[in-house]
Amino acid sequence: MNVPLELTGLTKVFPTPTGPFIAVKDVNASIEAGEFVAILGHSGCGKSTVLSILAGLDQATYGGVIIDGRQVTEPGAERAIVFQSPCLLPWLTARENVQVAATQGAKARTRRETLDAARHYLDLVGVSDAAEQLPPQLSLGTQQCVSLARALSVEPRFLLLDEPFSMLDSLTRFELQDILLRVWEESGKTVVMVTHDVDEALYLADRLILMTDGPEATVGDVLRVPFPRPRARAAVLAHPQYHACRRHVIDFLEHHAHQSRPSALDDLLHPSKVQVV
Repeated sequence: MNVPLELTGLTKVFPTPTGPFIAVKDVNASIEAGEFVAILGHSGCGKSTVLSILAGLDQATYGGVIIDGRQVTEPGAERAIVFQSPCLLPWLTARENVQVAATQGAKARTRRETLDAARHYLDLVGVSDAAEQLPPQLSLGTQQCVSLARALSVEPRFLLLDEPFSMLDSLTRFELQDILLRVWEESGKTVVMVTHDVDEALYLADRLILMTDGPEATVGDVLRVPFPRPRARAAVLAHPQYHACRRHVIDFLEHHAHQSRPSALDDLLHPSKVQVV
Protein backbone atom coordinates (compact mmCIF):
# COMPACT_ATOMS: atom_id res chain seq x y z
CA MET A 1 0.00 0.00 0.00
CA ASN A 2 1.34 3.41 -0.99
CA VAL A 3 0.95 5.72 2.01
CA PRO A 4 2.67 9.04 1.26
CA LEU A 5 0.70 11.02 3.86
CA GLU A 6 0.25 10.10 7.52
CA LEU A 7 -1.02 11.75 10.68
CA THR A 8 0.68 10.18 13.69
CA GLY A 9 -0.47 10.86 17.24
CA LEU A 10 -1.40 14.40 16.22
CA THR A 11 -2.33 16.41 19.31
CA LYS A 12 -2.94 20.15 19.61
CA VAL A 13 -3.04 21.97 22.94
CA PHE A 14 -3.99 25.65 23.18
CA PRO A 15 -3.12 27.73 26.26
CA THR A 16 -6.10 29.54 27.81
CA PRO A 17 -6.54 31.73 30.91
CA THR A 18 -8.14 28.75 32.67
CA GLY A 19 -5.49 26.26 31.64
CA PRO A 20 -4.55 24.08 28.65
CA PHE A 21 -7.28 23.25 26.14
CA ILE A 22 -6.75 20.01 24.21
CA ALA A 23 -8.48 20.59 20.87
CA VAL A 24 -7.53 17.29 19.22
CA LYS A 25 -5.77 14.31 20.76
CA ASP A 26 -3.88 11.37 19.26
CA VAL A 27 -5.27 11.68 15.72
CA ASN A 28 -3.92 8.89 13.50
CA ALA A 29 -4.65 8.42 9.80
CA SER A 30 -2.97 7.10 6.66
CA ILE A 31 -3.92 8.54 3.26
CA GLU A 32 -3.05 6.75 0.04
CA ALA A 33 -1.78 8.38 -3.14
CA GLY A 34 -4.65 9.65 -5.31
CA GLU A 35 -7.23 9.09 -2.57
CA PHE A 36 -10.05 11.52 -1.77
CA VAL A 37 -10.56 11.61 2.00
CA ALA A 38 -13.18 13.67 3.84
CA ILE A 39 -12.76 14.59 7.51
CA LEU A 40 -16.26 14.90 8.91
CA GLY A 41 -17.56 16.07 12.24
CA HIS A 42 -19.59 18.65 14.13
CA SER A 43 -18.53 22.30 14.03
CA GLY A 44 -15.83 22.82 16.63
CA CYS A 45 -14.57 19.22 16.64
CA GLY A 46 -11.08 20.25 15.57
CA LYS A 47 -11.16 19.09 11.96
CA SER A 48 -9.99 22.47 10.62
CA THR A 49 -7.21 22.44 13.23
CA VAL A 50 -6.06 19.11 11.84
CA LEU A 51 -6.11 20.48 8.28
CA SER A 52 -4.22 23.61 9.32
CA ILE A 53 -1.47 21.47 10.85
CA LEU A 54 -1.47 19.28 7.74
CA ALA A 55 -0.97 22.40 5.61
CA GLY A 56 1.91 23.55 7.83
CA LEU A 57 0.06 26.70 8.88
CA ASP A 58 0.07 25.55 12.51
CA GLN A 59 2.18 23.08 14.44
CA ALA A 60 1.11 20.07 16.47
CA THR A 61 1.92 20.08 20.17
CA TYR A 62 2.66 16.36 20.00
CA GLY A 63 2.85 14.00 17.04
CA GLY A 64 2.56 15.44 13.57
CA VAL A 65 2.38 15.06 9.81
CA ILE A 66 4.56 12.62 7.88
CA ILE A 67 5.07 12.95 4.11
CA ASP A 68 7.10 10.22 2.42
CA GLY A 69 8.49 9.16 5.78
CA ARG A 70 9.61 12.67 6.78
CA GLN A 71 7.95 14.88 9.36
CA VAL A 72 6.88 18.28 8.03
CA THR A 73 6.13 21.33 10.17
CA GLU A 74 6.03 24.13 7.58
CA PRO A 75 4.05 24.92 4.41
CA GLY A 76 5.43 23.37 1.25
CA ALA A 77 4.80 23.48 -2.49
CA GLU A 78 3.61 19.87 -2.39
CA ARG A 79 0.53 21.03 -0.44
CA ALA A 80 -2.03 23.66 -1.49
CA ILE A 81 -5.10 24.71 0.47
CA VAL A 82 -8.49 26.20 -0.44
CA PHE A 83 -10.23 27.94 2.45
CA GLN A 84 -13.90 28.45 3.27
CA SER A 85 -13.62 32.05 2.05
CA PRO A 86 -11.99 32.70 -1.37
CA CYS A 87 -9.31 35.11 0.00
CA LEU A 88 -8.43 36.48 -3.45
CA LEU A 89 -6.36 39.64 -3.89
CA PRO A 90 -9.11 42.16 -4.80
CA TRP A 91 -6.86 44.45 -6.88
CA LEU A 92 -5.80 41.61 -9.23
CA THR A 93 -7.92 39.96 -11.91
CA ALA A 94 -8.86 36.30 -11.61
CA ARG A 95 -6.08 35.43 -14.06
CA GLU A 96 -3.52 37.50 -12.18
CA ASN A 97 -4.50 35.86 -8.88
CA VAL A 98 -3.84 32.43 -10.37
CA GLN A 99 -0.72 33.62 -12.18
CA VAL A 100 0.84 34.88 -8.94
CA ALA A 101 0.26 31.48 -7.33
CA ALA A 102 1.68 29.67 -10.37
CA THR A 103 5.06 31.25 -9.65
CA GLN A 104 5.19 29.58 -6.22
CA GLY A 105 5.29 25.95 -7.30
CA ALA A 106 8.27 23.64 -6.90
CA LYS A 107 9.02 23.91 -10.63
CA ALA A 108 10.47 27.20 -11.90
CA ARG A 109 8.35 28.80 -14.64
CA THR A 110 8.87 31.60 -17.09
CA ARG A 111 6.35 34.44 -17.25
CA ARG A 112 4.86 32.83 -20.35
CA GLU A 113 4.53 29.50 -18.57
CA THR A 114 2.78 31.07 -15.57
CA LEU A 115 0.36 32.82 -17.93
CA ASP A 116 -0.35 29.54 -19.73
CA ALA A 117 -0.82 27.76 -16.39
CA ALA A 118 -3.27 30.41 -15.17
CA ARG A 119 -5.35 30.15 -18.34
CA HIS A 120 -5.25 26.34 -18.24
CA TYR A 121 -6.48 26.01 -14.66
CA LEU A 122 -9.17 28.68 -15.00
CA ASP A 123 -10.43 26.75 -18.01
CA LEU A 124 -10.19 23.47 -16.09
CA VAL A 125 -12.55 24.73 -13.38
CA GLY A 126 -14.87 26.32 -15.94
CA VAL A 127 -14.38 30.05 -15.28
CA SER A 128 -12.08 31.11 -18.13
CA ASP A 129 -14.65 33.72 -19.18
CA ALA A 130 -14.03 35.54 -15.87
CA ALA A 131 -10.25 35.68 -16.32
CA GLU A 132 -9.98 39.45 -16.71
CA GLN A 133 -12.50 40.40 -14.03
CA LEU A 134 -11.69 41.55 -10.52
CA PRO A 135 -12.90 39.41 -7.57
CA PRO A 136 -15.54 41.95 -6.40
CA GLN A 137 -17.16 41.62 -9.83
CA LEU A 138 -17.54 37.84 -9.45
CA SER A 139 -20.13 35.73 -7.65
CA LEU A 140 -18.92 33.90 -4.55
CA GLY A 141 -19.15 30.60 -6.41
CA THR A 142 -16.95 31.89 -9.25
CA GLN A 143 -14.48 33.32 -6.73
CA GLN A 144 -14.20 29.90 -5.12
CA CYS A 145 -13.56 28.33 -8.52
CA VAL A 146 -10.74 30.83 -8.99
CA SER A 147 -9.40 29.85 -5.56
CA LEU A 148 -9.43 26.21 -6.66
CA ALA A 149 -7.64 27.12 -9.90
CA ARG A 150 -5.08 29.07 -7.87
CA ALA A 151 -4.38 26.06 -5.66
CA LEU A 152 -4.12 23.71 -8.64
CA SER A 153 -1.73 26.05 -10.47
CA VAL A 154 0.94 25.31 -7.87
CA GLU A 155 0.66 21.71 -9.10
CA PRO A 156 0.68 20.24 -5.58
CA ARG A 157 0.64 16.54 -4.76
CA PHE A 158 -1.88 17.16 -1.97
CA LEU A 159 -4.94 19.39 -2.29
CA LEU A 160 -6.38 20.46 1.08
CA LEU A 161 -9.92 21.82 1.24
CA ASP A 162 -11.35 23.51 4.33
CA GLU A 163 -15.15 23.49 3.93
CA PRO A 164 -14.78 25.25 0.54
CA PHE A 165 -18.49 25.17 -0.34
CA SER A 166 -20.12 25.86 3.03
CA MET A 167 -20.82 29.55 2.26
CA LEU A 168 -22.63 28.82 -1.00
CA ASP A 169 -26.29 28.26 -1.76
CA SER A 170 -27.34 24.67 -2.48
CA LEU A 171 -27.42 24.85 -6.27
CA THR A 172 -24.01 26.53 -6.50
CA ARG A 173 -22.61 24.06 -3.97
CA PHE A 174 -23.80 21.10 -6.06
CA GLU A 175 -22.29 22.64 -9.19
CA LEU A 176 -18.90 23.19 -7.55
CA GLN A 177 -18.92 19.68 -6.08
CA ASP A 178 -19.30 18.33 -9.61
CA ILE A 179 -16.47 20.57 -10.84
CA LEU A 180 -14.22 19.40 -8.00
CA LEU A 181 -15.03 15.76 -8.70
CA ARG A 182 -14.22 16.17 -12.39
CA VAL A 183 -10.97 18.01 -11.66
CA TRP A 184 -9.93 15.35 -9.13
CA GLU A 185 -10.71 12.51 -11.54
CA GLU A 186 -8.63 14.19 -14.25
CA SER A 187 -5.69 15.21 -12.05
CA GLY A 188 -5.38 12.17 -9.80
CA LYS A 189 -4.25 14.34 -6.88
CA THR A 190 -4.54 13.28 -3.27
CA VAL A 191 -7.34 15.31 -1.65
CA VAL A 192 -8.11 15.86 2.03
CA MET A 193 -11.34 17.78 2.53
CA VAL A 194 -12.87 19.03 5.77
CA THR A 195 -16.66 19.24 5.74
CA HIS A 196 -19.66 19.09 8.04
CA ASP A 197 -22.02 18.08 5.22
CA VAL A 198 -22.81 14.34 5.30
CA ASP A 199 -24.18 14.15 1.76
CA GLU A 200 -21.24 16.09 0.33
CA ALA A 201 -18.75 13.74 1.99
CA LEU A 202 -20.53 10.62 0.74
CA TYR A 203 -20.75 11.97 -2.81
CA LEU A 204 -17.13 13.05 -3.13
CA ALA A 205 -14.90 10.88 -0.96
CA ASP A 206 -13.35 7.42 -1.03
CA ARG A 207 -13.19 7.33 2.77
CA LEU A 208 -14.71 9.33 5.60
CA ILE A 209 -12.70 10.01 8.74
CA LEU A 210 -15.30 10.67 11.43
CA MET A 211 -14.20 12.89 14.31
CA THR A 212 -15.58 12.74 17.82
CA ASP A 213 -16.62 16.00 19.46
CA GLY A 214 -14.07 18.11 21.30
CA PRO A 215 -12.40 18.83 23.52
CA GLU A 216 -9.85 16.05 22.97
CA ALA A 217 -11.47 15.20 19.63
CA THR A 218 -10.03 12.18 17.86
CA VAL A 219 -10.79 9.75 15.05
CA GLY A 220 -13.87 7.83 16.13
CA ASP A 221 -14.55 5.81 13.01
CA VAL A 222 -13.47 5.41 9.39
CA LEU A 223 -15.99 4.57 6.67
CA ARG A 224 -14.94 3.35 3.22
CA VAL A 225 -17.45 4.67 0.69
CA PRO A 226 -18.65 1.82 -1.56
CA PHE A 227 -19.94 3.81 -4.56
CA PRO A 228 -18.08 3.08 -7.83
CA ARG A 229 -16.27 5.72 -9.84
CA PRO A 230 -16.73 7.74 -11.95
CA ARG A 231 -19.69 9.05 -9.99
CA ALA A 232 -22.91 10.79 -10.93
CA ARG A 233 -25.08 12.29 -8.21
CA ALA A 234 -28.24 10.45 -9.29
CA ALA A 235 -26.42 7.10 -9.34
CA VAL A 236 -24.96 7.67 -5.88
CA LEU A 237 -28.35 8.56 -4.42
CA ALA A 238 -29.88 5.47 -6.03
CA HIS A 239 -27.11 3.11 -4.86
CA PRO A 240 -28.50 0.32 -2.63
CA GLN A 241 -25.97 1.10 0.12
CA TYR A 242 -26.39 4.88 0.12
CA HIS A 243 -28.97 5.13 2.88
CA ALA A 244 -27.14 2.57 5.05
CA CYS A 245 -23.91 4.60 4.76
CA ARG A 246 -25.73 7.82 5.50
CA ARG A 247 -27.45 6.26 8.51
CA HIS A 248 -24.11 4.97 9.79
CA VAL A 249 -22.58 8.46 9.67
CA ILE A 250 -25.63 10.10 11.23
CA ASP A 251 -25.77 7.53 14.03
CA PHE A 252 -22.10 8.17 14.78
CA LEU A 253 -22.54 11.94 14.83
CA GLU A 254 -25.73 11.72 16.86
CA HIS A 255 -23.99 9.52 19.42
CA HIS A 256 -21.14 12.01 19.79
CA ALA A 257 -23.23 15.19 19.78
CA HIS A 258 -23.18 17.24 22.98
CA GLN A 259 -26.44 17.13 24.88
CA SER A 260 -26.25 20.92 25.18
CA ARG A 261 -26.27 21.28 21.42
CA PRO A 262 -29.58 19.79 20.23
CA SER A 263 -29.25 21.46 16.82
CA ALA A 264 -25.78 20.08 16.07
CA LEU A 265 -26.99 17.15 13.98
CA ASP A 266 -29.40 19.35 12.05
CA ASP A 267 -26.48 21.66 11.21
CA LEU A 268 -24.71 18.72 9.58
CA LEU A 269 -27.68 17.62 7.53
CA HIS A 270 -28.80 21.14 6.57
CA PRO A 271 -25.78 23.50 6.57
CA SER A 272 -26.97 26.91 7.72
CA LYS A 273 -24.28 29.12 6.16
CA VAL A 274 -26.17 29.78 2.96
CA GLN A 275 -25.51 32.76 0.78
CA VAL A 276 -27.28 33.37 -2.52
CA VAL A 277 -24.81 34.35 -5.24
